[in-house]
Amino acid sequence: MITLKKTLTTSFVTVGALALAACGAEPASDETVAADESTAVEETTTGSTIVDVAAGDESFSTLVAAVTAADLGETLSAEGPFTVFAPVNDAFAKLPEGTVETLTTEDTETLTSILTYHVVPGTIDAATLIAAIEAAGEEGYTITTAGGGTFTAAVVDDSVVLTDATGATSTVTATNVEASNGLIHVIDTVLMPG
Repeated sequence: MITLKKTLTTSFVTVGALALAACGAEPASDETVAADESTAVEETTTGSTIVDVAAGDESFSTLVAAVTAADLGETLSAEGPFTVFAPVNDAFAKLPEGTVETLTTEDTETLTSILTYHVVPGTIDAATLIAAIEAAGEEGYTITTAGGGTFTAAVVDDSVVLTDATGATSTVTATNVEASNGLIHVIDTVLMPG
């Protein structure tokens, strides 16, 4: 746990500086964030941490169980800020049968690696993410995670698509769910660190 906290603290400084440097462009307009305004969620939950927000939404019950099994609840309830690309239950259901059970009961080290791959130090709202993607060009915007891995973000058919270290993709389905210690962007597939 101490190692993870040191990693998160170190990553805050590194990613914060990179994000500020890479995101110097003007934020994109609301039209470029998503073609369908209904995919953007703007919900203020003052006083509720990222863990509290996730625990209060049944569509994140598998994620909350995984965070609990990996003993990351306290870390993700810390001051932050964090941006979490949060997979919904259906995202975990796409994994091979028995994977979630094995990770939560027998292989919590791998589970921790997977979960921290979804956490980015600092706050990256949808407009900032879109601006960073546009500034990065065709290669996509590289995001460094709290676990030290990277994934890329690109706009594909008016949706933000994340490509993980294995080459698999996940689509952002809702953005800017606010918590007292950061933001949640909802994704439809679990990202893998490789």
